[in-house]
Amino acid sequence: MSHSLTIHLFSNNKPVHFVRNDTSLAITDDAHTKLDVPLRRVLWVDLVGSVITVHVLTRKHGHLALAKATGSIKGNNVEEAKAIAEKWVEDTLAAAYQGVKTQRRFLVVVNPLGGPGKAPSIFKDKVKPIFKAAHCTYDVISTEYHGHALKIGSEVVLDNYDAVVAVSGDGTLHELINGFAQHKEPMRAFKLPIAPVPAGSGNGTSLNLLGVEEGQDIAVAALNAIKGRPMALDVASILQNGKRSFSFMSQCVGLMADLDLGTEHLRWMGSNRFVYGYLRGILTRKGYPFSISVKAVHEDKRSMVEAVRKHRSSPLEGQPQAVETTSTELPPLQYVEESEGWTTLEGPILYLYAGKGPFVSRDLMQFPVSMPNDGTFDVVIQSRLSRMEMLRGLDGAENGSAYWRDSSRYFKVKAYRLKPVSDDENPKGHLSIDGERFPFGEYYAEVHHGLATMLSMTGRYEVEFNLEPPSSG
Repeated sequence: MSHSLTIHLFSNNKPVHFVRNDTSLAITDDAHTKLDVPLRRVLWVDLVGSVITVHVLTRKHGHLALAKATGSIKGNNVEEAKAIAEKWVEDTLAAAYQGVKTQRRFLVVVNPLGGPGKAPSIFKDKVKPIFKAAHCTYDVISTEYHGHALKIGSEVVLDNYDAVVAVSGDGTLHELINGFAQHKEPMRAFKLPIAPVPAGSGNGTSLNLLGVEEGQDIAVAALNAIKGRPMALDVASILQNGKRSFSFMSQCVGLMADLDLGTEHLRWMGSNRFVYGYLRGILTRKGYPFSISVKAVHEDKRSMVEAVRKHRSSPLEGQPQAVETTSTELPPLQYVEESEGWTTLEGPILYLYAGKGPFVSRDLMQFPVSMPNDGTFDVVIQSRLSRMEMLRGLDGAENGSAYWRDSSRYFKVKAYRLKPVSDDENPKGHLSIDGERFPFGEYYAEVHHGLATMLSMTGRYEVEFNLEPPSSG
């Protein structure tokens, strides 16, 4: 049963009422509601002297913005009013955070060269004031070279921080995760949550965690860092030429790698560079010969849609927030030696795209049925298409329309292996892993259930996949 608690104060010598119920906080005078926000957007409440101050995020022009309201205690019995106010402040702060630790300690990693290059101003002008309003503390490191975030992740003092905030694109997240893998305590490092603040080209991780409507909203991302709960995230080992690295988001070859790595000089275009690369691929309509082996656990598209819808409808309490392990070492590779349960496909394809998280960029929902911690990566193998079919593929790409395409094989896998088929000892091509350039050639990928940790307000991807299969009639 909903109930409200009201405290009566004064602002500019006029009566004002601070009203909190089970879900929201409102500030009214005798004639108007001045402020009304959900409790999740209440950052801080305090009582200093006889003044109550409330810091919140309120919606302005479609985005969240920082706002502050104050009210003073006046009257004949000030001490009794203060005691009531102290209780109201304490209870309101507890209701606003609902068990989440207040005053988090952040390591903030800012990539000044990522995407459009706006990360420093994004942190200084938008994120920093919100963190201060929420009484969070932070150390800031600006990356100075490619691979710097990897070094930061490998050396982070784990006991000093509650989370790492990455003001960057997805490439910095890739470096941090691989840095955690090189930490002297890798499994503890992987439990340190990461909270992305979108400042790159694609920002797929932010879109998946915050939703397509709010995935580019800096204030929403800052709020997720302040109040998000740890969410386990599957990560894949990548084994290539005897070297092991880790991927949290995507691996691709063929057209999708070409449009990514082949447009790096156009990063100033943001996610539009991927559309440009795709249009260029339509003109060439190139086929790519590969031998691909997958250890699949699901392939039926309808059942995978049913599973993700059931996952999204289940309560937050039912979502795994962390995958417990007693091991202090990195997980071993279990499926390197192919045996039973593998399927091999050979021949020229348009692309292979494997990954975790529905959105790769705002314009492309590549993995509509992906879940953060189901123990698999989604693998899409797209056969060659006519130019007209490729052109049609642009329509609805942001809604996952390619999922139902008959020429697109869609697997959920525990592991897979890809090998270019070529008479050339050094075949030419692109291999993109989490948007980073890797040597083109054979590689092996294996998924580790819930190895890494992200912060999330809901414990799931904030992405809906509503496209029904085309009718057979």
